[in-house]
Amino acid sequence: MNNADNNVQRPRHLLTVLVEDYFHVGAFETLIQRRNWENFETRYKQNTLKALDLLDEFGAKATFFVLGWIGEQDPELVREIAARGHEVASRGYYHRSLRHLSPEEFRIDLERAASVLSEAAGQRIVGYRSAEKLNYGRDGWILDILAEAGYEYDASFLPNRGVDTEKRFAHKIEVNSGSIWEFPYSTKDLGVGLLPIAGGNYFRQIPYTLMRHAVSGWSEVTEQPFVSYFHVWELDPEQPRISAASKFNRIRHYRKLDKMEWILRENLAAYDCVSIAEHLGLTANIVQANGVESEPPAVEVHSSAKKHKLTPVTISIPCYNEAEALPYLANTLRSVEKTLTEAGYSANYVFVNDCSKDNTLELLHELFGELPNAEIISHEQNRGVAAAIMTAIRAANTEIVASMDCDCTYDPHELARMLPLLDKETTMVTASPYHPKGSVRNVPGWRLFLSKGASALYRAVLKQKLATYTSCFRVYRRNAFADLNLDESGFLGVAEMLGRIDLDGGKVVEFPAVLEVRLFGFSKMKTAATIVGHLKLLSKLAKLRFFRKSEAIRPSIALEEETR
Repeated sequence: MNNADNNVQRPRHLLTVLVEDYFHVGAFETLIQRRNWENFETRYKQNTLKALDLLDEFGAKATFFVLGWIGEQDPELVREIAARGHEVASRGYYHRSLRHLSPEEFRIDLERAASVLSEAAGQRIVGYRSAEKLNYGRDGWILDILAEAGYEYDASFLPNRGVDTEKRFAHKIEVNSGSIWEFPYSTKDLGVGLLPIAGGNYFRQIPYTLMRHAVSGWSEVTEQPFVSYFHVWELDPEQPRISAASKFNRIRHYRKLDKMEWILRENLAAYDCVSIAEHLGLTANIVQANGVESEPPAVEVHSSAKKHKLTPVTISIPCYNEAEALPYLANTLRSVEKTLTEAGYSANYVFVNDCSKDNTLELLHELFGELPNAEIISHEQNRGVAAAIMTAIRAANTEIVASMDCDCTYDPHELARMLPLLDKETTMVTASPYHPKGSVRNVPGWRLFLSKGASALYRAVLKQKLATYTSCFRVYRRNAFADLNLDESGFLGVAEMLGRIDLDGGKVVEFPAVLEVRLFGFSKMKTAATIVGHLKLLSKLAKLRFFRKSEAIRPSIALEEETR
């Protein structure tokens, strides 16, 4: 410590740091699928380095519980943690609740994480903390598996009212396969229950005057060390916001992020912080000599002589105030392009900036401007999503054109399965979450009710009886749409495109798909205006079908403001 009096011995705390990213957390587990992790803008590295620099400043040491997934993505970061004198321990491979793991799956997860982390850190992995706070009665079974696997300690349990007093503090537990130390989350007994005071969200959400008093009084209750923690993402107030999260989870995750650094500074100045391994006297025993670092195994590259020429496809992506979603989109498209190539298609992109008011256009040029297979077009006025799709269709140099949402609410990897459905007799392939084999995740019930109601009405009016009529995720035959004159340019235009093709005798094929709530930003659709607009559009389509009216469909007045 730089300013501490060396003659005064400060209380010892066990400091633990959780190395995970903002999209790994339990608050978002129902929104974010694990298969999509690689699509997010990662920030764990910069945040972990910030934490390491902060600990160096105060001469503090800690146990870093690292996700095995991160260890595999960035072994150099794990080596850096170890090189700065900290303990590397396991957070499991994936950030998964025990509710989703059988004992055997838990063993496999443990082994996989330990293998990755041990190799990267040059340390034997002896400590574990689960992705969630555990209950002694419900989750105690993991301790026997941990001891059997050679772990020296666990730090996963949150004591609750009614547990034996000793279980509130560090204690050794005898299990079938030996013994193991437990370092539970630190709590304060309020008489009516136990208040967690270990750090993280509790430090951010509860007035720190109360937390400071509770922490400083710890030594009056027990001689066992205080166990504190923080997540590296808590040092990152500028992290992307997952707007689809509930209000409660947004408060839980984002509130007072700017508070964590000064709280840590205060604690690092006041307490002597060490790792759990150091406290147990294991520091020398966990370091393992890896010898000369071996070269990574050579990857055998097979000649990819193409048996068939790739079929060119243009993907149109309308963008209106999508700056928050574009980094996620860029990562996703890299993977999509690989998937399409393997399926026999070459991807080209037309991004249509629909007169965005944020920095969407600048980001489009930054992320995609140098790509030889990408074109960026700007509307001088905001014209709406259907108009943007039509702009891209007309600009395309390929007969096959697809459209997708910038926010990836439909998984664009599914294009590899949708494209083959566009045979010679088919004019359009449309994604259908309401298809019996499709599904919807996390979309508000009221929106589903309105959307399904609209689909029922279109089913009554149009010739082809589909489950979904309003999806923007589609594949088109360009020659059927390039000369199509739409009167609705916003969200209604998407339904009008399908309606006109249906009435002209074009074949539409549905593809069962999964619709998810958008993660970044907010929908631009004006609900009340869209409902009125659908009713007017349905009326006009009905006249065209049943009364053979030839006059053009006029834009809905209710939607004029939306498309400006």
